[in-house]
Amino acid sequence: MTRLSVNLNKVALLRNSRGSNFPDLIQVAKDCERFGAQGITVHPRPDERHCKFSDLPLLKEICTTEFNIEGFPNEHFIAEVIKVKPHQCTLVPDDPNQLTSDHGWNTIEKKGFLQDVVYELKRNNIRVSLFIDADEKLIEGAANVGADRIEYYTGPYAKNYSTNPEAAIKTIKETCIIAQQLGLGINAGHDLNLENIRYLKDNLCQLDEVSIGHALIADALYLGLENTIRLYLNKLQ
Repeated sequence: MTRLSVNLNKVALLRNSRGSNFPDLIQVAKDCERFGAQGITVHPRPDERHCKFSDLPLLKEICTTEFNIEGFPNEHFIAEVIKVKPHQCTLVPDDPNQLTSDHGWNTIEKKGFLQDVVYELKRNNIRVSLFIDADEKLIEGAANVGADRIEYYTGPYAKNYSTNPEAAIKTIKETCIIAQQLGLGINAGHDLNLENIRYLKDNLCQLDEVSIGHALIADALYLGLENTIRLYLNKLQ
């Protein structure tokens, strides 16, 4: 079964908008796990507009499933991640001013940089995943820098799913086989929702984990958090 990791950035954004601790991010994380989530994901950005770096040790302390921290690996981010030692760190090539993640790593051009970062994280017993586009050479590059997993950037898939699902998934499906042959674990995330997630899961040779935040929290406004998590889990079975 593909594991569901709930990204809590939008919950943190709502909390930050009023300058208080409501909703309580830690309690929401506990509840997500209680409702069946198999992981918790956060993405602390340099401006801390979502999750704050001070949230990380608190989340690690209470997380009973898998704790995944996403982000761009500058010196501050790496230092904070190593302090906390999450189960997984997903490296994302975000510009500090980016609204959201919209592309994966160029693992060929950034080979030296990524090798150093991956080595440092793995030396601290942290599994490393690279956010990546569905490109054979870039996935081979992920294996060459020592990554344990890749996380497919599924924005293009989600955008094209409603018009032509088969075409939308084609490159992910083809490169997934290559990633599996290279011994990489396979994650996916970005714009996945209740409409497109099952087709993705059913058409890949391997899918270890999906990280879903924006759509899941939006669905929870109408359906309730517990019910929403169970609906996503059902799609992944």
